[in-house]
Amino acid sequence: MAIQIKLDIILKKRYIKSDELAEVIGITTANLSILKTGKAKAIRFSSWEAICGQPGDILAYNPETE
Repeated sequence: MAIQIKLDIILKKRYIKSDELAEVIGITTANLSILKTGKAKAIRFSSWEAICGQPGDILAYNPETE
């Protein structure tokens, strides 16, 4: 898939673990894991807003991986 999730970068910048972030944004750790591994088919805007400020903070486009 050409769109890549950069959630690991967000976690490292905030010095926070996945389970802590999941609790803060109000989703399950399983759903956060799905998002983190790039297997998610969709993300709620409210979750997206809670994780990052701009789409580029969490998403990257790499056409070579299509």
